[in-house]
Amino acid sequence: MRVFLAGASGAVGRRLVPLLVSTGHHVVGTTTTAAKRQMLDGFGAEPVQLDLLDGSATRRAVADAKPDVIIHQATALADMGKSMRNFGKGFAVTNQLRTTGTRNLLDAAAASGVQRFIAQGFCGLAFARAERVGSDVPAGLVAAREAMRELDESVIANGGVVLSYGGFYGPGTSLGRDGEQTAMVRKRLLPIIGSGASIFQFLHIDDAATATLAALTRGAGRYDIVDDEPATVREFVPYMASVVGAKPPRHLPVWLAKVVAGDGAATMIVEAPATSNARAKADLNWKPSYPSWRTGFKAECAS
Repeated sequence: MRVFLAGASGAVGRRLVPLLVSTGHHVVGTTTTAAKRQMLDGFGAEPVQLDLLDGSATRRAVADAKPDVIIHQATALADMGKSMRNFGKGFAVTNQLRTTGTRNLLDAAAASGVQRFIAQGFCGLAFARAERVGSDVPAGLVAAREAMRELDESVIANGGVVLSYGGFYGPGTSLGRDGEQTAMVRKRLLPIIGSGASIFQFLHIDDAATATLAALTRGAGRYDIVDDEPATVREFVPYMASVVGAKPPRHLPVWLAKVVAGDGAATMIVEAPATSNARAKADLNWKPSYPSWRTGFKAECAS
């Protein structure tokens, strides 16, 4: 197939491009910087420098590529692992890519007759879909979840697939061996907030790539792409500390965490939901190579 991969130089894209090429697909991969064109060329992709927020340029790029499928993996979250203190500012460009960028790609798909459309989602904002809109929810988090909601609804309304990934770990992520959040755990800067009962769901970055490959020809609607074992904060942070040889994590009350980490980060850590990969396994014929974050963390993060 001819694949137009938006965001090909991002965390998922860097693992997905070689996988697509190795399975016989022709990849036109976009990046926003000239410096990353060489990297994509080395992976075997046809690189294109493109700003997805430019609708005319996006339509031209898709028309030139003549793809069978469009995959939207574009985000701007590379530095979020370093600090989530200003949640709204950190997500601002990604919110635009999930709203305006998605609309531009959908318009380009319609103009060029592309029938298959796959987009990246994030299950960590899934509680947004529960219509929780209390005054205690930070404005930055509201904006991020509304952008995610818009992406979900627009892609699905146009017959596409949304892959709502869990929290990434592994090479090139903030929870890799040399990642920013791994460094925070080593320095005891990733605390347990409140009771630590909030549930996180993880996903190895390579499992995100294989799920996306599976969705090229299968599935419709929204899928939660996560491993098999939900993890509470009070489970995974101490476990991660033991894996990297750090002292046990500190504990913070919610009010203090909001002062230290910011309202957005603290709210997500306290209220992140559980979800399931059962539908993805059934419809996409996919399963994670790392069913548990426990074995994955040992393989990817141990000192």
